[in-house]
Amino acid sequence: MPTNHPTQANSAPAATPAVSLELAIHSSSLDSLIAAASDVELNEDLALALLKRLDLPGKVLEQLSKHGALITKSRKVKLALVQHPKTPRHVSVPLLRHLFTFDLMQVALAPGVPGDIKKAAEEALLNRLETISLGQKVSLARRASARVAGALLLDAEPRVILAALENPQLTEPSVIRALAHRDASAAFVHTVCRHSKWSLRREIRIALLRNKNTPLARALEFAVFRKGRACSPAREDSQRCASRCKKPKRSDRRTRRANSDRAK
Repeated sequence: MPTNHPTQANSAPAATPAVSLELAIHSSSLDSLIAAASDVELNEDLALALLKRLDLPGKVLEQLSKHGALITKSRKVKLALVQHPKTPRHVSVPLLRHLFTFDLMQVALAPGVPGDIKKAAEEALLNRLETISLGQKVSLARRASARVAGALLLDAEPRVILAALENPQLTEPSVIRALAHRDASAAFVHTVCRHSKWSLRREIRIALLRNKNTPLARALEFAVFRKGRACSPAREDSQRCASRCKKPKRSDRRTRRANSDRAK
């Protein structure tokens, strides 16, 4: 009988660390949170639950970034750590280099991520464009941020260009910058000329008129449209001037007739 007591005593505390760790990640104590972030028993699920707390101090997030096993093995933990609004810059920026391509895209699009981290994620994406596959480029062109989509407008592959033009994040200034770029291909310019959305924009038509790769027929069409828009106020002014000029002529005629009647 006495030999059974040590076995029971040893088995009972085994569940205690897991229970205390689950409680610790919801604690309001800084020391408890730091201890939880560095605990070797911390797994991916508990770490993600911890990272859902928007009130986490930077020290806790920094400690979590030093958890070698989690940071090395868990893509989700790395992504959540970078996206957390309280993560210190000296922690999140280096982690960007270890994220997958589409995780970087998520960082650049996430609404709660600080602007400078989004910009750094976009820079990392732009640096990878030469090394990723065509399928990844097409997917990025269709879904990425305006800056990345604008850069992909200069790609040599027509499928990438068309996907970027259909990206809902793409802005008119991004298209205009791409049209003014020295690397803008004839395929890109021709695609914009035929596009049902972008070819109708006034500023884009002006940019197309300045591009040497714009087909002559389309350039003439855009030029006529622009001239008509520009001349319409002038036509109104000329009509007003003509109406003003007609009045004195009529009065002059009446004066001449009156003078001729008097002379008779």
